[in-house]
Amino acid sequence: MRKIDVRDFNLATRTTSREINRRIVLNLVREHQPISRAELARRMDVGRGKVSLLVNELIEAGEILEGEFGESTRGRKPKMLYVRTHDRLVIAIDVRFSRTYVMLSDFAGHQIALETFDTVFDVGALVGEMAARVKRLVRAHGASGRIEGIGLVMPGMVDRSTGHVIHSPQLGWHDVNVRDPLAEATGLPVSIENAPIACALAQMWLGEASNDFVYVTVSDGVGVAIVVDGQVVRGRNDSSGEFGHIRLRPGGTECLCGKLGCWEAYTSNVATLSHYLGYDVPPREALHLLREQRISVAELIDRARTGDARALEALKRTGTELGTGLSMVLNALNPAQVFVGGEISSAWDLIWEDVQKEIRAGVLADVVARTPIIPEQTSAYPRLRGAAALVAAPIYAAPEVA
Repeated sequence: MRKIDVRDFNLATRTTSREINRRIVLNLVREHQPISRAELARRMDVGRGKVSLLVNELIEAGEILEGEFGESTRGRKPKMLYVRTHDRLVIAIDVRFSRTYVMLSDFAGHQIALETFDTVFDVGALVGEMAARVKRLVRAHGASGRIEGIGLVMPGMVDRSTGHVIHSPQLGWHDVNVRDPLAEATGLPVSIENAPIACALAQMWLGEASNDFVYVTVSDGVGVAIVVDGQVVRGRNDSSGEFGHIRLRPGGTECLCGKLGCWEAYTSNVATLSHYLGYDVPPREALHLLREQRISVAELIDRARTGDARALEALKRTGTELGTGLSMVLNALNPAQVFVGGEISSAWDLIWEDVQKEIRAGVLADVVARTPIIPEQTSAYPRLRGAAALVAAPIYAAPEVA
């Protein structure tokens, strides 16, 4: 699924697919709405007649709609164009170790309703609970017949072609099919993706990211999504971006994946809270202890801001470890931007100096150290917006041309 760059595109000719031109128009409307036909023609450097034909096709297909009249210095006032999103609905689901989030949203990722519940690890029970929540949201908001699909975000490695979660250390799953049972239980098509790629998709389709960036998620686990030239890099087996399991310290702390010294073992929420609570137990046991304690990184941040020195030290230690790993990402990929999502981003002002110090110590050139590192607040629900993008984004993506 490649993003169309509306600042650098070539219109289709008679020898290529007409659908390309419709996608270009759709993306221009999405980025510049409200926009008139005349302005579209100017941006595309083509005649108004050609633009009107493409616009009319998109209106007939239900992709864009006409709104109010715009201003005009002469002649008739133009009708302004918008992408149709408000009445096209999506169910977005984000499964984490601690909690599962189910959101009803429109195609632009705007939240209509949100429910959460404690994650259960039995696949059948989890699917049943998710399906029940989906049906309840649909009934409560009169959305029957308007849901165009479910976007499901999972922690761990995901095979999109089969819908299987290949490996999820947080959930203890190996080669589990969750997509098809959920589709069967709800009667809706389900698109599945891992967390970092979902967050990257949200930036690509619902945000303002460049065409070359990296998204780092720091939550129950640590993952990286890589976007090059407007397209997610997935690797041969859909397993690229596993920087969280590159070993920072061979023979170091045991990770949830079973390896020793992974970046995730020093940077995840589990690591941050373990630093604070002083646990010295295997990570799987620590994960369950932390769930029983009912303490969160958000609470830890609140404690740090109100004078808890140990909480502040735990956050700063995570900032140091995060910076070490980010320097590795910057050296390897040299992206134009790096987004960091997850609970720790709410403490960015407390940890940024520690992050930056390690980046400067680890990168090979000062210009690389100046790469913008952008925290994304959890209040924006980037994983849920990414789940919504799984359903919405294909209508904007560049079509496959044989």
